[in-house]
Amino acid sequence: MAAPGNTQAATRKLRADALRNRQRILEAARQVFEDRGLDAPLDEVAERAGVGAGTLYRRFPTRAALVEAAFEKEILQATRIAEEALHCEDPWVGFSTYFERLCSAMAADRGLSDLLTLRLPTSDLAAGCRDRQARAVAELLRQAQEAGAVRDDLVPEDIFLFLVANSAVTSVTRCSAPHAWRRLVALLLDACRPENTGPLPAAPTPLQTMRAEQEHAQAKGLGYAPGSAPSRGA
Repeated sequence: MAAPGNTQAATRKLRADALRNRQRILEAARQVFEDRGLDAPLDEVAERAGVGAGTLYRRFPTRAALVEAAFEKEILQATRIAEEALHCEDPWVGFSTYFERLCSAMAADRGLSDLLTLRLPTSDLAAGCRDRQARAVAELLRQAQEAGAVRDDLVPEDIFLFLVANSAVTSVTRCSAPHAWRRLVALLLDACRPENTGPLPAAPTPLQTMRAEQEHAQAKGLGYAPGSAPSRGA
């Protein structure tokens, strides 16, 4: 029978090993997702972390759980960007600064670019931050419209369309024209100005936007247990 002291020491070692494995997995996931997007093969994450696939799946039983843990700081930062913009005295500066900062972050990180255009399943952190960000963006838009800085028919769902467009541009031009997103952002912001008042087609409804975010998440293999999802990269 093992001595109590030896048992306690072994338990502490196991816990320390588990923490180190978890940290290695998260660091590897950030690198892989940043380079290849959220649908990158999870086996590549395990290999880069130097752990077996079984270890990764025990720590993070779903891709969504791994994504949430790997991007926790970025999820919170995206929310802070929107809330900090509310403190700008000039409503147009607040609105445009929020959009530029968010698009800049997307251009630097392919995983974050994916994350900001989808809806993570069963994530209290992401859901709470999404609600906070939605309130902040709606208020930014309201203030800018009341100040006459933004066209009256712009709606929060248009911001989602802008982010999808920026995500696509950064994905396609990342290597050959890494600053192309800046031109897109300038064009989109110019289109928001009140002097551009030509009629617009109908915006997607909040429900349609939510479904689009969910479908994008599903296409990235989120919401399924690793290895069991019938989608690319699982």
